[in-house]
Amino acid sequence: MDGEHKIGPRLVVPIDLKKKPWEQRQPLHNRWHPDIPSVAEVREGQVFRVEMVDCHGGRITRSCSAQDIKHAELSFVHYLSGPIRVVDMEGVPAMPGDLLAVEICNLGPLPGDEWGYTATFDRENGGGFLTDHFPCATKAIWYFEGIYAYSPQIPGVRFPGLTHPGIIGTAPSMELLEIWNKREKQLVENGIDSFNLCEVLHSRPLANLPTPKGCILGKIKEGTPEWETIASEAARTIPGRENGGNCDIKNLSRGSKIYLPVFVEGANLSTGDMHFSQGDGEVSFCGAIEMSGFLELKCEIIRNGMKEYLTPMGPTPLHVNPIFEIGPMEPRFSEWLVFEGISVDESGRQHYLDATVAYKRAVLNAIDYLSKFGYSKEQMYLLLSCCPCEGRISGIVDAPNAVATLAIPTAIFDQDIRPKSSKVPAGPRLIRKPDVLRCSYDGNLPVTKNPGGAM
Repeated sequence: MDGEHKIGPRLVVPIDLKKKPWEQRQPLHNRWHPDIPSVAEVREGQVFRVEMVDCHGGRITRSCSAQDIKHAELSFVHYLSGPIRVVDMEGVPAMPGDLLAVEICNLGPLPGDEWGYTATFDRENGGGFLTDHFPCATKAIWYFEGIYAYSPQIPGVRFPGLTHPGIIGTAPSMELLEIWNKREKQLVENGIDSFNLCEVLHSRPLANLPTPKGCILGKIKEGTPEWETIASEAARTIPGRENGGNCDIKNLSRGSKIYLPVFVEGANLSTGDMHFSQGDGEVSFCGAIEMSGFLELKCEIIRNGMKEYLTPMGPTPLHVNPIFEIGPMEPRFSEWLVFEGISVDESGRQHYLDATVAYKRAVLNAIDYLSKFGYSKEQMYLLLSCCPCEGRISGIVDAPNAVATLAIPTAIFDQDIRPKSSKVPAGPRLIRKPDVLRCSYDGNLPVTKNPGGAM
């Protein structure tokens, strides 16, 4: 045996679940900024382990109440582990213009913390894709049995998880950060008046602009002049952007590889927001099975890779996007029930090739159908957000209708959910109790009703 070859990953960011995110040995952060200092350094080719808290940092509990979701302070999300400086075998750091290939060697929940949650935020506090239909805060708790998950709040359902990080990305340069802040500020200031889509999608705000409220900047201590400056301009972690970030691609599991553009020296890789499972779109917003967890990663630096492989889709060389290589590990499902949506909204109004409206209709169609089998619509909204369902844009050229589909694996249910010549089964066996944990909606915004849908 080679005595010099070390076995097992090197732990670079440990997590103590008994401590708050800001109390960790390697302090966490919840913003993107080039001046957030790295907390560790790794060499390319080295397998290293990164542990992380859940996206809310332990604020959401297993209590039989959705009050923690209703009053969640969203300025704190997400808590990211890192930044991690990446260097080559000679100690030369990744440089702007390089491409950082990050391979996911292994991942999972932290030992002793094998549970998670799926939720919808209150419409007045974040909402979700269908917040005009489901304005109340709701929550379901999931427990893990190896690769499988089940929830007491959604009985009769069990499925294997496709575990993945919701967020993985590199630090932006100052120039890129300014581009983000300018365009997102313009959206907030003018979006409602300039985009018709805002009439049928009701999640607000339209973008989350920089704010010192809830800001955590790793090693930079709050209250210092440096903290004040960075907190006022650091980007929120909520959307995915050119650096990767919150892409929420459910297939990035074991064996996957992410090719991230490098904008600062060392790349400053960060990750977090671990998901045990997620459906395409994560439609309820807090919609995966959120959990604490770990990643075991290996990096490779592709010198000048941005110019070689990424084509800018914008006015500067910084307007690029990552490339993702899906790994070989996925659940096997052979039978699916597929729901279609077209770009006609709930009022019957036609939209032109609008894939977002079409996907909203597909999800609403699936929720309404599945509620015929003894479930509440709130249960199915949460389920379609976190189970391994497949979303597709099936048609984007046949004017005026875009066509989107949502495919649901039938094997996750303990009953046959396919249409039959006989009527939908009824009876005590199909009454699914308990329901999801929920709170009242105390706002005064109108709730959208589907006139032809199930009650």
